[in-house]
Amino acid sequence: MDEYIGYYESPVGWLRIRADEQAITEVSFCDASKTEHRSEIINRCIQELDEYFSGTRKNFQVPLKFVYGTCFQQRCWCELLTVPYGATCSYQQLAEAVGNRNAVRAVGGANHRNPICILIPCHRVIGKDGSLTGYGGGIEKKLFLLELEAKYVKADDK
Repeated sequence: MDEYIGYYESPVGWLRIRADEQAITEVSFCDASKTEHRSEIINRCIQELDEYFSGTRKNFQVPLKFVYGTCFQQRCWCELLTVPYGATCSYQQLAEAVGNRNAVRAVGGANHRNPICILIPCHRVIGKDGSLTGYGGGIEKKLFLLELEAKYVKADDK
C-alpha cells in the first residue's frame, strides 16, 4: 500500500499530512515543508484545513485511520471527535466518557500521542479548573485554535 505525504503552512505553523490510499493517517506539527508525494485525499485534507482556518468548516469530512495506538488511546481519539467545534471538555470528562473516570493521566497521555492533530481536536481538552494544560504543539497553538473556534462560533450566533 502506498503512503502519501504533503505539507501545509497553517496559521499555527507547518503541518505534515500523511495518508494511505483511503484515509489520513497523520497530521502533525513539523519545522518546514519537504519533498511531497501528494494524493487526492491529502489535497482534500488541505482544502478542509483551509476552510477550517477561514471559519467556514466546523467538521472535517476527510476519512481518518489510526495506524498505531493502543485500544484505549484509539477510544480516546474517537471520543475527541464528539467534542463540538468551539466547545471544550476536561480530561476528567474525557476519562469518564471512555469508561474509566480514574484514567485522567492516561487520557492526557493519549491526547499527547494523538497522531492526527486539529482534525482529531485534542486542543479542545482542558484542565478540570478551565486551565489550558499541555498540548503537543505548544500552549500558544492550543490557545490560537480555541480562540479561532470561539471567534467563529460567536460570528455564527449573530
